[in-house]
Amino acid sequence: MSVMATTGRRWYAKPAGVIVSMVVPVAAVLLWWFASLDSTSPFFPSLQAILSAFQETWLFTRVGSDVVPSLGRMLAGYGIAVVVGVGLGILFGRFPLLHRAFNPALQFCRALPATALVPVSIVLMGIGTAPKVALIAFVTVFPVMLNTIDGVRAVDEVLEDVSRSFRLTRLQRVFHVQLPAAAPQIVSGMRIALSVSFVLMVVTELVAATDGIGYVTLQAQQSFQVPQMWAGMLLLGILGVLFNGAFVLLERRLLRWYSHD
Repeated sequence: MSVMATTGRRWYAKPAGVIVSMVVPVAAVLLWWFASLDSTSPFFPSLQAILSAFQETWLFTRVGSDVVPSLGRMLAGYGIAVVVGVGLGILFGRFPLLHRAFNPALQFCRALPATALVPVSIVLMGIGTAPKVALIAFVTVFPVMLNTIDGVRAVDEVLEDVSRSFRLTRLQRVFHVQLPAAAPQIVSGMRIALSVSFVLMVVTELVAATDGIGYVTLQAQQSFQVPQMWAGMLLLGILGVLFNGAFVLLERRLLRWYSHD
């Protein structure tokens, strides 16, 4: 009976949760619409004007020329950061002495502001795609790496002893014991890195760029095309929500065994 009751609660809890989560966004949109309906301010156009500019600027017109390149650079840098971050995290987590030797250099690099590295990357690699991808990867590697180190160090000693008793090789222990046990913390670092990479996608396109969402939005601001500028912000917000939702689905699939829902 209790199992049936729990199942029933879960059945209607999900739609109810979706409805509740939509209340604030819908209310915010309605408030924005009516508050700006009769706006004559050149800096705060009506939502209707922004949506019209969004349609003219972003729907189909600049998808291939600006949206796709932006997302491609972000995902490339993020992918590199995940692979390198997990690899270094496992290495430093398994060998504390090695981590202790490299830790001062890592902390120094981690403390460098991302925005201050933009001109450095341009000087070293020019204004093409490479410096943008490299900067995104360099900055976002740290959340993944540090969380992986903590996850590997927190692996239960019992699991390690069992893996040794079964005579697993070091490589087998990494893939069958340490990575699964550290997965929750690794995924947490990946989520932080995704948010950082999204911000850096825009930042790297504000200086010495020729395309991208950030570039188009900045050009609109500098040419006093305020509705187009707000349309760029709206697009970034929508993409942020979509990426977050996609990552939540991926996280649930990867950590089904860990979820308590």
